[in-house]
Amino acid sequence: MNMAGVPPGASQCCGDSHEVIEGDPGSGLLIICDHASNAIPPEYGTLGLPQSELDRHIGYDIGCDALSRELAQRLCAPAIVSRFSRLLIDPNRGEDDPTLIMQISDGAIVPGNAGIEEGERERRLSRFYRPYHGGIETLIGAAMASGRAPALLSLHSFTGSWRGWQRPWHAGILWDKDRRLAMPLLDRLRAEHALRVGDNEPYSGALHNDTMYRHGTQRGLAHALIEIRNDLIATPAGIQEWADRLEPILRDILKDGKRL
Repeated sequence: MNMAGVPPGASQCCGDSHEVIEGDPGSGLLIICDHASNAIPPEYGTLGLPQSELDRHIGYDIGCDALSRELAQRLCAPAIVSRFSRLLIDPNRGEDDPTLIMQISDGAIVPGNAGIEEGERERRLSRFYRPYHGGIETLIGAAMASGRAPALLSLHSFTGSWRGWQRPWHAGILWDKDRRLAMPLLDRLRAEHALRVGDNEPYSGALHNDTMYRHGTQRGLAHALIEIRNDLIATPAGIQEWADRLEPILRDILKDGKRL
C-alpha cells in the first residue's frame, strides 16, 4: 500500500493527458513514460494517417507502457504514462521546440498537423501537454513530502532501422549533466556482455526543455532516460525479460541512496 492506502499498480486516469500508476511516493523512484500511447481523441480522427502509421514508432514508443507498469508494480514505485500520441503533441519537447507538433515524421506526412494555427496549438498544449507535466510535478511533490527525493527514470523505445541504417544497440542510456543514475545503469547493463548499450546513443540526452531537463535538471533531481530497441519489448515475453533485467539493477541503485 502507498501512503494513501492504494495498492501499488492501481491506476488513475487524468483526463486525456495521462494516467498515474500508484506506488509508494517514498520509494525513491518515479517512472515516466512520455510516449506510452498512440491514442488520438475521436474529433482528431487519425490526423489523416492510416492506422498502420499510428501503430509504428512514429505514433508511440512500442512496449514502454507495459514495461513502465511492470516495473512500477515490482518496485512499488509511482509511474506516470501519457494517454495521447506523440503525433498529436510531443510531451518530450519544450513548448517552443519546432518539433513539438510534427508535420512530417520518418517520411510520413501528417495531414492533421499541416499548417496548424496558434489557437489549435494552444488547445493541444492546454488539453494534453500541460496537464501531463502538471501530473509529473504533482508526483514529484508527493515524493518530496514523503522525505525522499525521487530519482526520475524515463522509459523510451527506438526503432532498430533508421533511414536504411541498422542501429547496433540493444539499448542506450541518455543523460546530460547528471551522472548519478545514468552511470550505474550504464555500467550494470554493459556488464551483460551480450548487450550492446549506447552512452547517449541512439540520441543525445542533452535536449533543452525536454522532460528530463524540465523535471530533473532544473530541480536538481537524479535522472536518466533509457532507450530500448522496440522489437525487444514488443511482446509480453520481451517485456518480462527487460523487467527481470532492470528490476535488480534499480533496486541496487535505490538501496545505495547516497549516490542519488
